[in-house]
Amino acid sequence: MCGIAGIVTSEAASIDVNRLTSMTMMLNHRGPDDRGVHVEPGLGFGHARLSIVDLAGGRQPMSNADGSLWITFNGEIFNYVELREELVKKGHRFRTESDTEVLLHLYEEDGTAAVERLNGQWAFAIWNRRSQTLFLSRDPIGVRPLFYTTAGRRLLFASEIKALFVDPEVSRELDPRGVDNIFTFWTTLAPRTAFKAIRALPPGHSLVWRNGNVTTSRHWSPSFPRADAECSMAQSPEALRSVLDDAIRIRMRADVPVGAYLSGGLDSSVIVALMRHRTERLRTFSIVFDDPDFDERVHQQNVVSAFHLEHSEMRCTTAEISRVFPDVVWHAETPLLRTAPAPLFLLSQRTRDSGFKVVLTGEGADEMLGGYDIFKEAKIRRFWAKSPASARRAALVRRLYPYLPDLHKQPAEYLQSFFHISADDLASPWFSHLPRWRLTSRLKLLFSAEMRAAVAGYDGLADIAAGLPPEYGGWHPFAQTQYLETTHLLPGYLLSSQGDRVAMAHGVECRHPFLDPRVVAFASRLPPSLKMKALNEKYLLKHVARELLPASVGRRSKQPYRAPDGKSFFGPRPDEYISELLSSAQVKRDGIFRPDAVSTLVKKFRNGTAIGARDNMALVGVLSTQLLVNRFINHFETVTPWNGSFTNFAHT
Repeated sequence: MCGIAGIVTSEAASIDVNRLTSMTMMLNHRGPDDRGVHVEPGLGFGHARLSIVDLAGGRQPMSNADGSLWITFNGEIFNYVELREELVKKGHRFRTESDTEVLLHLYEEDGTAAVERLNGQWAFAIWNRRSQTLFLSRDPIGVRPLFYTTAGRRLLFASEIKALFVDPEVSRELDPRGVDNIFTFWTTLAPRTAFKAIRALPPGHSLVWRNGNVTTSRHWSPSFPRADAECSMAQSPEALRSVLDDAIRIRMRADVPVGAYLSGGLDSSVIVALMRHRTERLRTFSIVFDDPDFDERVHQQNVVSAFHLEHSEMRCTTAEISRVFPDVVWHAETPLLRTAPAPLFLLSQRTRDSGFKVVLTGEGADEMLGGYDIFKEAKIRRFWAKSPASARRAALVRRLYPYLPDLHKQPAEYLQSFFHISADDLASPWFSHLPRWRLTSRLKLLFSAEMRAAVAGYDGLADIAAGLPPEYGGWHPFAQTQYLETTHLLPGYLLSSQGDRVAMAHGVECRHPFLDPRVVAFASRLPPSLKMKALNEKYLLKHVARELLPASVGRRSKQPYRAPDGKSFFGPRPDEYISELLSSAQVKRDGIFRPDAVSTLVKKFRNGTAIGARDNMALVGVLSTQLLVNRFINHFETVTPWNGSFTNFAHT
């Protein structure tokens, strides 16, 4: 995994090498093992390398034999061994053992259609000198980030936004609509970002630049059978285990040690169990909390004992969350509504300090196989709409959230009316997500008058509606929920702010077997009853787990990963940045939120009267936005120009 950057121009002016190398150095945390640049008329590529495959021979930027193609690549192609064998049979000759060179030769063979053959996670750029064409591509699910902007006749791209801001011609102005997205959907809706000038290449998309013209196209989209379709494929636990096992096998390919993150939940535990069958020794890493509402140490230890793992715990306190939160926002490059990325930031640091830079994780299982509360909520809400007087409503709420003890203390009358469903709700194409989006949207009451004016008339739901595939309406409601999770929250938040960005902040590559395209295709064809039986989530995966895991882990209910939120910032000795950035004077200067509303919110936390998800999301959202503005707009600092430290420099 690496950091990539580049500049392409149709103007006669040459590429500024110092600017390009400064862009690359801004990504040094993503690839601390090696750096390189390539410059030729009209083009500059930069690369910060995290060496994992072919440590000696995989330097980048890399060219083909005659220099007509150049590539800078961030990611891994897990089926590169099989692709290489095919290409050798077709006459291709290789100079390295890297997956990068395989990708370059595959592009020689298939052109832009090469991405359809890849099993991996990627963001890459290929320059075709003959046609003067730049090709950018991003993996189907959006594991690896890729951003771009235009300035005059130039196109600039990079793995992270901060590298684009090295160029003084690139505006760092905040995008009010991007902020509005986050305070509704938890993430911006690609290609929108938190900054007006910056576009994100959406997951499953490619971009072609030629003579200053940019076109984008989609090479993959989630797909599901019609609600009334019969499923004829093998649906056994053995079939799921087989495809998942091979996804793990190819994700253990590396020339460095491969470990795993272990939460103690079903997904990571299944991965660890299947990895353990392939190696005599396995190193695992976990987060533990002092607060029992968040801690899963007991379940982690059950797995550690069952498989005799070499295990490391990273104890995370509220003080640590507060301390690293500014760095987390710097790496996330977007406002956050939860502190959950902070412990994972600390975990990746511990992992890298332990000598590991590759780990397998369980992300994607909930989206593909039906594990989230949002799937249960939708089923319960549809039941309530049909039976509004049912006495089972209160009991169902308690069953839905077993990990929220405070909710269980609420009177039955409150729980009876927990979800309100109208006729319009039932007719909505995003029925499943309405409670989440409505709750989050209430945070926009904090917006200043200027901010409200800037987003007046804008409705992010229209953007979502415009992106829905024509067949969406014919899918089962469960599949519609999966689509919305897979195309928005998963790539925009879970794989980004809570994934790539905090892992790569310390040069750690996360690999996700549940997002293997074969696993995704298998899961998409499963009937909803094999994903969630009544309210029993990930039903088929639990059958797989029966033969792999201790019963205490394999049968436990889903407990979503969470971390202490607002209270992290108001301990005995709060960090200075909190009072500075949340002061009425600073909030007024930045102009995004109402100073009086922020002051009231802060007092609630200082007095210990803040309660519930809304207050916590409000506090974290405001603070992270203030941190973003402070670091990226008010006090942005770049790096010094190239000083000759690049070990791989080509100038033609």
